[in-house]
Amino acid sequence: MLAEGVDAQAPSQKPPAAASREVVVSAAVSLTDVLQQLAQTYQARTGERVVLNLGSSNTLARQVAAGARVDLFISADEAQMDVAAADLVPGTRVNLLSNQLAIAVPDDRPRRLASPRDLADPAFARIAIGDPAAVPAGVYAKQYLQMIGIWPAVERKLIPAGSVRLALAAVENGAADAAIVYHTDVATASHAREAFVVPVAAGPPIAYPAAVVRTGANPDGAKRLLAFLQGRDAMAVFTRAGFLAPPVREK
Repeated sequence: MLAEGVDAQAPSQKPPAAASREVVVSAAVSLTDVLQQLAQTYQARTGERVVLNLGSSNTLARQVAAGARVDLFISADEAQMDVAAADLVPGTRVNLLSNQLAIAVPDDRPRRLASPRDLADPAFARIAIGDPAAVPAGVYAKQYLQMIGIWPAVERKLIPAGSVRLALAAVENGAADAAIVYHTDVATASHAREAFVVPVAAGPPIAYPAAVVRTGANPDGAKRLLAFLQGRDAMAVFTRAGFLAPPVREK
């Protein structure tokens, strides 16, 4: 739902001249490609520049908590948004998107994968995931491996990465035999293919919460941008990129 009084669909709508400045967005790296596209559209419509700071959500959350100049924070999980909770504008936090986990394998050295449980096979000697102690994609991956009962069998084979895109890169550069990443990330790969997509009902619930940051220099701009990202046009772009409608956030 759009914020009251904001029409994110109107190309001619521009913010007041005094507020026409940049909006700094810290966002999960898995959103890189789609946010770059939407930032260009938003600037063309409003004249307000969007500056993207893309990285692992745990790193971004610490930056927000340390007082970094950020107007809007978009995390890849609720836990990292909670880290920054004290620095968010009350009432602005929403679940923006969802996603699915997927298993990526090298496209030049294809591995048969009849089931995700095949990751326990010796043929998969190195499996890249985001750091399960901090990176949201890694946290989700660990939860999924525990859900299907193979975490003890694969834990010793895991290569923890600093972000989901680094886990995917490990497959592309030959450092890993497989990676557990987001479905949307595999679509960006040049040298990896998707061997398995985890059905939504069979995996952990994935949420991308977003909120306006209290210490930002342009809170009104952040609210306008967040309303745009929740609008029909932006959601159509997210959907084409493979993102899903957000889960309902519990109060």
